[in-house]
Amino acid sequence: MNEEELQDVQEELSAARSELDRMQGITADREARAAHLESELTALREELAGAREQAQSHAEELRAQNESLSAQVQSSALRYRELLLQQSPELPEELVTGESVAEIDAALERARETVSKVRGHLESHAQATRVPVGAPVRSAPDHSGLSAEEKIKLGLQQKGG
Repeated sequence: MNEEELQDVQEELSAARSELDRMQGITADREARAAHLESELTALREELAGAREQAQSHAEELRAQNESLSAQVQSSALRYRELLLQQSPELPEELVTGESVAEIDAALERARETVSKVRGHLESHAQATRVPVGAPVRSAPDHSGLSAEEKIKLGLQQKGG
């Protein structure tokens, strides 16, 4: 190898070393960034796990409150139904049903309509089959359907009678 070739190889070696140094620097920077990102990711995962636990705990509290409030609403609705039935003893209990105040109000309205219809039907039926109070008006018997011979016999019986 001659001197010129040697110098070319040394320049290439020098360029390769500087490229290697540059690449090692980039690699070191990227490794440092990756390590930093890993630590941030770990911190975020821990934060997320804490937030999930907190959300789950809050959700359980809300479920318990919801169940308690639902039980109170149902109890209040039943008490409301009882009070309505006490105020309206003419309504059958079976017709007034529901699990909320709105459902009970709707059932109450339907029950009142049903009772009103039945009452009207019974009153009209009672009017149709009504017998007047007291004795009927007295009138002479109707003999228009008798034959002439029967009328004569009847007349003779009443005179001779």
